[in-house]
Order: sequence, then structure tokens, then C-alpha cells
Amino acid sequence: MRKYLWWGTGAVVVYLVYLAVSLYLLPPVDQLKDRRVNLTIQVKDWHGDYHPLVVGPRNRYWTPSASIPSEMKWAVILAEDASFYKHEGIDVKAIKAAIAYDLEKKSFARGASTITQQVAKNLFLSREKTLTRKAKELYLAKRMEQELTKGRIIELYLNVIELGPMVYGIGHGAQYYFGKSAASLSPRECAFLAAMLPGPRVAYNPYKNLGKVLKRSNMILKLLAKKGVLSTAEYRMALAEAPNVGRMQKKVDETIKKVEVMANLSSARAAEPPEPEDEAGEKEPGGSAAPAPEPSPLPSPSPSTSPLPSPSPLPAPASGNAPQGEAPAQGEKP
Repeated sequence: MRKYLWWGTGAVVVYLVYLAVSLYLLPPVDQLKDRRVNLTIQVKDWHGDYHPLVVGPRNRYWTPSASIPSEMKWAVILAEDASFYKHEGIDVKAIKAAIAYDLEKKSFARGASTITQQVAKNLFLSREKTLTRKAKELYLAKRMEQELTKGRIIELYLNVIELGPMVYGIGHGAQYYFGKSAASLSPRECAFLAAMLPGPRVAYNPYKNLGKVLKRSNMILKLLAKKGVLSTAEYRMALAEAPNVGRMQKKVDETIKKVEVMANLSSARAAEPPEPEDEAGEKEPGGSAAPAPEPSPLPSPSPSTSPLPSPSPLPAPASGNAPQGEAPAQGEKP
């Protein structure tokens, strides 16, 4: 028994030494302070092949923080990491809940990653689900919070998120789905793109589950109104705006056609995305303040209908933006 105990202790010591060396050899994160820096990372396409992606100004779709609408920033924060401005890279409460869930399911089913952790993973780590990789992710997240502002972290996050087949970053996503720059996105379009983030390949792939994406985007708009990012009038206007479904249907057809050719299934006919479902019963991704008044329900858009004209640009908020890296006060425009 004592021999096995020594072996077990020795194995733990060896692993801890290996982990310490691995953390020491990780790339420095302070290089990201320079907004002119360009990193080349490897991203996977929907066929499992890896391709280089430049993260920085050399990428033609790169969108600097000043050109990203505040509604886009708040949409991903409220939907993906509501405690972003409170934690220091790691959400301990969320990690405890994830550990309990994973132990119950006996798998790494839930990651509880903050936005900072996702940036660390996307820029420096592999996608494998191991304890070592998770330890590296936590370490890098803490280092990023020490070296970078919150504004810089959000800028990096929004420029590496996956939004479609080889569509990475908010600049590419805005062009791919709406044919415009990220700076020109309406609140409705911001919420639509943020709604895809949990799973753009399957669960929230608008090609397959358009109704599900629209439902979640409506809930994100409600969160923006609760937070005070949108006024009641802006919230009503955003809900009344129909996303450019006609343009997206064209993208659906083009994408399916490409897949058919690559798979030598040119004779198969592409299925149209399902009709949007009813919103009732789905939980909000976060938020607790009193909701803004709800407008009358609008009929769900049909993928076959012609695109509706976009609404006039929203009026600029009365108050100025919060300093970069700071959370705006309740009700204040971010």
C-alpha cells in the first residue's frame, strides 16, 4: 500500500512540474497591448481542415474597437458573460456550477469560460478538452486581465469569434450576412450575430435553425433594453426591424450548393430553413432588471420574402461613451 502511495505522490509531483514548465513556456500576453500587433492563428473550417487567420490590422475584416457599435459589445457581454466587468478573467461561481454539472454528467460538458478565457483559448491554445489545457486557459486569462484593458479584450474577442463557415470576426460576419461594415450594424443585426455565438455550426446555425436564432436575438434585445443600452423607442424599433432574410436565404442556397459539390451530391436538393418559432417559454440568457414595455407581437419573417428596408439610423445617445475598459453605469449608454 505504501508503495502505491509513493507512486501516486510521485505521479502528482511529475505532473505539477510538467504543468509549471508548460505555463512558463506560454506566449507572453503583453504583446497584445500594442494594437498594431498581428498574430497568425490556425482556425478550423467546417470540413475539419485548418487555415491561417491573421488577428490584427493586416486582416481586411479587422474592426477596431472604435468602429464596433456599443450595442454589439453589450450584446455579447450580456448574452455570453454578464459578469465581464466584475470578474478578473475567471468567474469562480460559474466554474463551481460547471464542475458540479460535469461531475453529474461524467464529462467535460460545460466549460464556464468567460470572454477573457475564450480570447486566451482562441489566440494561444488548442481546442482539446483536458485539465492541462484548462489550466493554461485560466492562467492566460488572469495574465490578460492584468496586462490588457477590458476594451482591448472585447476588441480581440469580437475579431476572432466564429460566425459561419470560415467566417471569423464581427467585420467578416457583418459583410457575410448583411453586406455592410460592422460599424453600420443596427441593434437588431448586432443581436442577431450575438445570438449565434453558442453554436454557429449546429445549434444556432441560421442556415438550419433560423427561427431559433431569431428567438434568441429577440431576448438579447430585451436584455439591452433592461440594461439601458437601448431606450424603449429604440427597443421597439429594433424589434420591428426584420433582418435581411432574403439576403441570408441567398447565402443559405450558396453554402448548401458548395457543400453538395464538395460531397459529390449535386443532385440533392437544398432544404430551406425552418419557419421562426414562437418565443414563448424560452429563457433569457441573463439579466434581472424590469423589462421595457413589450410591443405587439410581429409576424415571423419568412425566408422567402423580400428583404425589408432597414430603419433610419438611430439617434446618437445623449451621454458620452464610458472610458475604455470601464463598465457604464446602469442606464447609461456604453
